[in-house]
Order: sequence, then structure tokens, then C-alpha cells
Amino acid sequence: MLPETPFLVVDESRVRANAARMRARMESLKVSLRPHVKTAKCLEAALICSGGVPGPITVSTLKEAEQFASHGFRDILYAVGMVPAKLDHALQLVRQGISLKLVTDNVMAAQAIAQAARQQGLALPTLIEIDVDGHRSGVKPDDRERLLAIGGALGPQLSGVMTHAGGSYNSRSIDEIRAAAAAEREGVVKAASTLRQAGMNCPIVSVGSSPTATYGEHFEGVTEVRAGVYVFFDLVMAGIQVCKLDDIALSVACSVIGHRPDTGWLITDGGWMAMSRDRGTARQAVDQGYGVVCNAAGQPLEQLIVSDANQEHGVISHREGKPLTEAEFPVGTLLRVLPNHACATAAQFDSYQLAAPGEALRITGNWSRFRGW
Repeated sequence: MLPETPFLVVDESRVRANAARMRARMESLKVSLRPHVKTAKCLEAALICSGGVPGPITVSTLKEAEQFASHGFRDILYAVGMVPAKLDHALQLVRQGISLKLVTDNVMAAQAIAQAARQQGLALPTLIEIDVDGHRSGVKPDDRERLLAIGGALGPQLSGVMTHAGGSYNSRSIDEIRAAAAAEREGVVKAASTLRQAGMNCPIVSVGSSPTATYGEHFEGVTEVRAGVYVFFDLVMAGIQVCKLDDIALSVACSVIGHRPDTGWLITDGGWMAMSRDRGTARQAVDQGYGVVCNAAGQPLEQLIVSDANQEHGVISHREGKPLTEAEFPVGTLLRVLPNHACATAAQFDSYQLAAPGEALRITGNWSRFRGW
């Protein structure tokens, strides 16, 4: 018996294939992979990404660090800028034997980290965040004065540099992604060189995004690559040719609850509370609305998208205006929707239902996930 809709569906075979492909690519390029587990927030998925045993991971919350540490993950990078109010929480994890690495891009936080480590007699290895594309926070690679000020404030806690080429998500071609990967690598390697030339410790050079990890041509000077959404993939990744629709492992199951004969719409119980508000493909060449509509087996239905969404109602329409009838889609029909942004959609649910291959949706188990901070 299926759960009540809407619920979150995962194709485990696709998860395993996606994870194996990324591991193989990093191995061929001779660089370490530190999977970002924020996408799935799920033990089983993290273990698959790590090759079956706990390995180095990246997290976006200290709650994630706690959860994965309790299941044997000991080498964890908390890849969000540290603030003084979170240092006690971080120190609790370190006292449990966790090798927790922090991130900062400013002197104030660096001073607080160094002071806490000194007072507690514990190591708080910290990476300086580098901004390679103006996408979010970080120090510009050529801002020598600021780099050295932060490095000096960290003192013995300085352990390297890291960056995230988030601008690669806006690429219009594979060549643009390759260029973003090159800029990402060059920027962070330059920053590391600046610190080393000043006599500062910089053993870790960390880069990461699923697009640049997929298409980066080499990672010379980089010690590790972080990526996360590749475990599930989504429509934004498909829209920039990082994956195909057949690689997307995540979907939302919903039911047809009504019809609008005057507009030709289907109405479902999969609104934005199930799909999330993320409309990432609206900036791409093909706008996928709130998601691509599939049949119960997960096969895309030609030209059908969730074109609009209310809190608990999804509106499905045909791109070319073809009416969707009750005869074709009776009330109760089960559909699945591929999401724009796997991280955002997964965050709406507490568990993943595992789908068995076949023409009908059959659930073989579930994986728990956690939410919050």
C-alpha cells in the first residue's frame, strides 16, 4: 500500500549510479571527494556517496554534523561561515573526537575561533572562504591584505582555503561550466599561494559545486572537491547539461484531485509545500515551472509541467495548451514530479520512499531524513 500523497520518492539505483560516477571521476583526476550531505540529509545516501563506509563529508549545519558524527563520520567540514555564538556547539563536537573544520571570511570570526581554541586547548582547524565569482561571501583571491589579516588572526588554526563556484549554476553551456571550473581552481590556488608565500599554513585547498566537479578539466593544486546535488540531481542541473532527466533520482508523488475543463488543467495535491517555492529553471532556456510531470513509473509525460502552485494545490498544464481531460487523468491518478532544486524539495519532507523499477510505483522501503538547525 502506498503512503498518502504527496510523498517523496527516490530511485535508489539512480542514486548509486550518480554517486559511483562522481567517485570514479574524482579518482581518475586524482583528487579527493568530500561529498556535501546537505542535499539528502540522510545516512543511507551519505554512505552511498562515501562508497559504503563513513568518509570525509561537508555539512551546512551543525545539526547535520551531529547527526552524521553519531553514525561514524569523523572528518566533517562545516561549510558555512562561523559566528562566535556557534563556537560552543562546535567545541562540543570536537570534544567527541570529531575532526571538525570551520570556515570564515573575516577577521572578527577568525579572532573568536583562535581565542576559543586557545582557551579550550582544542584544535579548530579553519579554512578561509574565497570568492571566485561574486556569487556569495568570501575573500577575493587577489585581496592579499585581507587574506593575510584573516590568516594572521587564525594563527595555528589556519588550515587552508575553500570556495564554491555557485555562479556555475547560471552557465548556458558546458564550455561556460568548464570556464567556471578553471576560474574556481585558479582563484583558490592563487589564494593558497599567497598565504604560503607569507609563511602561513595552507594544507587544504577545497573547491566544489556539482557543475564544476562534473566538467572541470583538471584540479592541479586542489586537495579536495565538494559536491552535493549530484546524488539526486534535478531540473536545474539537467537544464545546464550536468545530467539527463533519466539521472534525476528524486520526485514527488501526488494525486489528481480535480480538473478545470475551462482551462484544460489538472489539479493535484502537490502544491508548493511539497515542491518548494524554488523556480530555478525560470532563468534557464526552458522554464519547467514547478516541475516536470511523470507517470507513476517516473517516465516524463510529454509537454506536461506543474505550471503553477498554491500551498497545497498544484496546477498541471500542457505547454502547448492541449486540454488534460478526466478521461485521460481520472481523479486519483498517481503522478510524479521531477523538482527544480533537489535540496529545496527534499527539505519539505521527513523521509524518502524507495521506488522499485517497474510500470507501477511500488515502494520497497524508506530512508529517514532530518531537518532544521
